[in-house]
Amino acid sequence: MDVVIDQLLRLSHDLGNENRHLAMLGEGNTSARLGEDTFLVKASGSSLSTLSEADVVECRFAPLLQLLDAENLSDQEVDDALFGCRVDTQAKKPSVEALFHAYLLQLPGIQFVGHTHSITVNQILCSPRAAEFAERRLFPDEIVCCGRRSVLVPYTDPGLQLSRAIRDGVRAFLEAENSLPRVILLANHGIITLGASAAAVDAAMRMCAKAAEIFVGAAALGGPIFLTAENVARIQGRPDEAYRQKMLKI
Repeated sequence: MDVVIDQLLRLSHDLGNENRHLAMLGEGNTSARLGEDTFLVKASGSSLSTLSEADVVECRFAPLLQLLDAENLSDQEVDDALFGCRVDTQAKKPSVEALFHAYLLQLPGIQFVGHTHSITVNQILCSPRAAEFAERRLFPDEIVCCGRRSVLVPYTDPGLQLSRAIRDGVRAFLEAENSLPRVILLANHGIITLGASAAAVDAAMRMCAKAAEIFVGAAALGGPIFLTAENVARIQGRPDEAYRQKMLKI
């Protein structure tokens, strides 16, 4: 557990670094799977840049996953469940977004999740071109780190409703692509990256922010020129790129 906490804190500090313009104040959150029954998640109101072990909450999966299928829940009932899922009843309150972290962390092979409000990515997610950014790719390393396309979730009230919308988006992606996404884009909100390691989460976050900056710049110069579907398939299928992913642990 100590190793996982250390990795989670390091990831949180990297994502919260003010020079990266991904999160400020209490924005964003991170999580890590501990085992079959529990996971760690950032506490509500804490800052990624200064996150400490006291700001990390161990939560049970089951109570939160049950909420995703429950009907007619009040905000108070959701709040009670967040407090009730804590392993240590003296721990801080988990972020309300612990709900979608619980869902994502129980997916096969997913060990870490990061969520930020990247300025560059949100420039696009708050524009009419969000779907284009999610579906198309601009350069090879974007495919290597972020996958051939991303999930785009329309703006949804944060908390339970958003977690359900994320679940629906991931399920649709899995059915279409026969693989899990690396990047989930939340319209008018932010970005989620997920993977088997903290390094994979950070790499996808970095590359998505870079792609967003390039996209915005290209749009100002007449419009992005995207890679073709054939280009994308070629990069995704190259053995040297798969080897590079392995060496980078992404």
